[in-house]
Amino acid sequence: MGATERIAAFVVEGRYEGIPEEARERGKTYMLDALAVMLAGATEEGTRIVHGWVREMGGREDAEVAGGGFRAPAALAAFANGAAGHALDYDDTILFTSNAAVYGVRLHPSVPTLAAALAVAEQVGASGRDLLAAFVYGFEVTCRVADATDREHYRRGYHPTGVIGPLGAAAGAGRLLGLDRSGLRRALGVAATSGGGLRENYGTMTKPFHAGRAAESGVVAAQLAARGFTASENVLEGERGLFRAVAGGFDEGRLLDRLGDPFYVVRPGAAIKPYPTGSLTHPALDAVFELIEEHDLEADQVERVEVGSNSNLFGSLIHADAKTGLEAKFSIPACVALAFVERRVGIAQLQDRVVARPEVRALMPRVRLYVHPEIEALGFDQPRAIVEVHVRDGRVLSRRADVAQGTAEKPMTRAQLHEKARDCAGLVMPARQAEALIATVEHLEDEPDTSRLVGLLRPMNAEASPGD
Repeated sequence: MGATERIAAFVVEGRYEGIPEEARERGKTYMLDALAVMLAGATEEGTRIVHGWVREMGGREDAEVAGGGFRAPAALAAFANGAAGHALDYDDTILFTSNAAVYGVRLHPSVPTLAAALAVAEQVGASGRDLLAAFVYGFEVTCRVADATDREHYRRGYHPTGVIGPLGAAAGAGRLLGLDRSGLRRALGVAATSGGGLRENYGTMTKPFHAGRAAESGVVAAQLAARGFTASENVLEGERGLFRAVAGGFDEGRLLDRLGDPFYVVRPGAAIKPYPTGSLTHPALDAVFELIEEHDLEADQVERVEVGSNSNLFGSLIHADAKTGLEAKFSIPACVALAFVERRVGIAQLQDRVVARPEVRALMPRVRLYVHPEIEALGFDQPRAIVEVHVRDGRVLSRRADVAQGTAEKPMTRAQLHEKARDCAGLVMPARQAEALIATVEHLEDEPDTSRLVGLLRPMNAEASPGD
């Protein structure tokens, strides 16, 4: 049995009961976070452009567009929700790497997978537990493929979320559509040939587009396969297949060994972001905020800041002189300057007008990112940072961060997760609706269908009442 067939069999033949309780609970945690950032992302200019385009396309009203107050065909709803979920770069991440590789394969697993599964679940009338299972299995496919992909993939300039994300989206959507083993293999074949995404677009509206297109491609692939559409049934391992085309090779053991034992939602698990910025900025931000809190530092006290880290940061944090909120997400100087000036790096701070503030612009050139030999020598299994703040009174304050907040090694608490969900959802809905959304996701397996859940994704002032 080939690699693609084994993956397909795992997805279509796996039972809900075969998902351990811990994996179900972690799955719901990632789903809540993904839904929350979709709602917050619906307020972004790039998402508003996407929403306007989807409305113009018209068509069947299969599925809800989260935070948009309208419905769309399943594939277009998945596109809109996927783009919204990644618009703020606030969605979860997972890194697959090794100490021997400067570049690993980092992707955002939850948003494309959930955006696709949610749209199809609503279309077919699936239950809450069916949706949860589709998400967990789709998440597994995305992460297995990413883990197996040769690290050359990222170095070449690909954005893995856009290239690999369609496979998990197709797996979840295909499971909900009841595809058999051959059908899902064909869906994966279509999805694999549909993916794309270039890191040159980091810091623009096109980076979130990658996640939206990944979700849409997964839905289209599954729907076409359900109608008998043909594709290679060996698209992963084939001589001209995905792995060899975009990475030069793959690790079959990482792809297939012990599928679902444990599920990747449990181990290694994804990192839930405490800041809406590129995850490689997070160790430095953790260290900066610890120093700010301990020493009550103000921006006008800072002479300069030195941030030492791994060489791999330079491949993603490409906007040293960030001028927009989107660029600032991928800029150590901007993130550190915002932390000192605003004393927070959240959605409100990652706006063009805030990045343009004179105090922020003045501090940015005095923040330097460099390769620290001690950090570099530790390898590239995870981002690390050593921050030195040179204060105008002559003090030099230092803090090291080896594990970032929100990762599996240093997870956010349930209270912190709920606070993030409330903050995100609160941009488009009242507090009581956000609380109802949290409660519904936490008991998703009890829902006979998705009507309550998707109703809660509609802004309160839209035509339909949430939860009706």
